[in-house]
Amino acid sequence: MNLFNLRRSAAVVAEPKRAAAIEPQAATLSRERLMPSAERAPQVFVRGQGSWLWDDDGHAYLDFTQGCAVNSLGHSPSVLVKALGNQAQALINPGAGFHSRGLLELVNRLCQSTGSDQAYLLNSGAEACEGAIKLARKWGQLHRNGAYHIITASQGCHGRSLGALSASDPLPCNRCEPGLPGFSKVPFNDLAALHAAVDSRTVAIMLEPIQGEAGVIPATREYLKGVEQLCRELGILLILDEVQTGIGRCGALLAEQTYDVRADIITLGKGLGGGVPLAALLARGTACCAEPGELEGSHHGNALMSAAGLAVLRTVLEPGFFEHVQDSGRHLREGLSRLAGRYGQGEVRGQGLLWALQLQEDLAQELVEAALHEGLLLNAPQADVVRFSPALTVSKGNIDEMLLRLARAFARLHAQQHNRREVPA
Repeated sequence: MNLFNLRRSAAVVAEPKRAAAIEPQAATLSRERLMPSAERAPQVFVRGQGSWLWDDDGHAYLDFTQGCAVNSLGHSPSVLVKALGNQAQALINPGAGFHSRGLLELVNRLCQSTGSDQAYLLNSGAEACEGAIKLARKWGQLHRNGAYHIITASQGCHGRSLGALSASDPLPCNRCEPGLPGFSKVPFNDLAALHAAVDSRTVAIMLEPIQGEAGVIPATREYLKGVEQLCRELGILLILDEVQTGIGRCGALLAEQTYDVRADIITLGKGLGGGVPLAALLARGTACCAEPGELEGSHHGNALMSAAGLAVLRTVLEPGFFEHVQDSGRHLREGLSRLAGRYGQGEVRGQGLLWALQLQEDLAQELVEAALHEGLLLNAPQADVVRFSPALTVSKGNIDEMLLRLARAFARLHAQQHNRREVPA
């Protein structure tokens, strides 16, 4: 199928009506006051709906990053807006030392739907991973003669807090050495390396089912099943970081279900709140060993965020939702594969609605910038990888529109390269 023969269907994928430009404020807002973190595009976004964002000039952008998989239901979904509005009028945060109905409903629903025994709510995926590390080391004191060492994978990313950074592979932002002791890293998808790394100090193996920041590198089924078996044979914990892959992103509630494995501890984040700060720590069996005071935070499990989590969880558990994710994911993969073939790029890899396109050169950031000129928002986790994490509710029409804009971005990028070659030295 020739990508350029695709035609927009005005009824389905036409760019939304241009929003009215926002009147500039009397004083220009300075970007210099914002501490540097991620590289940010110059646009200032003021409104979002579904798969679209609008900037303060009224320009519309098709968003295939969704906050790096945070906005699981897209921008400002009605179910989330309604849940937050209703809850804000009733109760926002009774305090960490008290229960709310939403807190209890969400942890019960999470445990029932994932087959977990206990759940704890936090603010971010990094906090959830910190909690998993704490829980594993506590378990080691109780059940493995004080073992505390955790094995993780090369190129893994478990967050930017100090403990999560120590569990992750070194990143450009990891200039706060020394990190916390008690971690070692072995190559991903290498079962023999894991076997060799385990010793009497080892309490757990902590992995992402799909390494998102490494460029969407899925674990092989044989590898993850082998890791589970290794943990059972040696009597250590398996921790799965599903901050990015959980809550339907891979076409099931948890990615572990697609691999037919069962972890002792699972971390959730990103899509659980549908765009608001919410994460969860799940534990099973003897890994349920936390005591009061060991996991605590002023905003943990507050009523407002719990309402958001319930709205998201109820939505993704509706009949047919995961089938839609799987079907849309196949459509996206097929379209990206055609585009990769047309422009001589590398493999397309991923699962559900988390995909990456491997480029033949380190031009991912340039492609992202070219896509921005075409009204398309993408993400480059590696110099030669572009990542796609659209809303789980994305339509096939939106996917086709994205492919058209991506094709134009490739054409723009190739024209820029050609012009650079034509300029005399």
